[in-house]
Amino acid sequence: MIGVGNTNVGKIRKINQDYVYINNEPIGSLDNLYIVADGVGGHKAGEVASESAIDFFEQFIYETEDDEVLDLLVSALAYANEQVFKLSKTNKQYENMGTTLLATTIKNNKIFVAHVGDCRLYGIRNNKIAQMTSDHTYAMDLFKAGVISKEEAYNSKDSNVLTRALGTEKNVKADALFCDVFEDDIFIMCSDGLSDMVEDDEIFKIASNSNISTEEKVESLIQKANDNGGKDNIAVIVIEK
Repeated sequence: MIGVGNTNVGKIRKINQDYVYINNEPIGSLDNLYIVADGVGGHKAGEVASESAIDFFEQFIYETEDDEVLDLLVSALAYANEQVFKLSKTNKQYENMGTTLLATTIKNNKIFVAHVGDCRLYGIRNNKIAQMTSDHTYAMDLFKAGVISKEEAYNSKDSNVLTRALGTEKNVKADALFCDVFEDDIFIMCSDGLSDMVEDDEIFKIASNSNISTEEKVESLIQKANDNGGKDNIAVIVIEK
């Protein structure tokens, strides 16, 4: 499978704090690596956090040999968290900076995922789209506790209030998962600049369109987010055969 991605500043923000990393070649003990990061913090701090987190994550993967793929991704995320947290202490402008981060790799017909924050991984299979990750937000915590419905969580004013981010604390807890990959699967990684602006069924419609290239799918998703208001930076990676 091959990943293609891009970012866009959107129509409101002046600075793009979203970053994507796409490596379709082997790196360390992995066959490939894909990352989406969405920075949080004033001025350029969010931009520094997201770009630095990806750099530290990539460095760890490159230098570390580990056949346990999930353990490797979680360890890389922990290392990136530690380094971004240290960096935040070196400059007054970096105080309290952080980033969401979603990393995936495909190996032995399985997709492995580690993430913190509200960047999402969607999977398309058998003409259906499913969100594979769970947002680390206050509203989603209320849903998991049975206080509100899932629809209420998505529409809540607290839907973007993060309960976890990389770099804001000395330690962070990542979620990790893996599942089988089948021949016609399509995976979409994105920041909330896409998922907040484009409904899941519209993401499905664009990403499953076999008449356009993977590059065109990425640009169409970004364009749709901007057409719907472009209220945030947008990051998208589409992975497919």
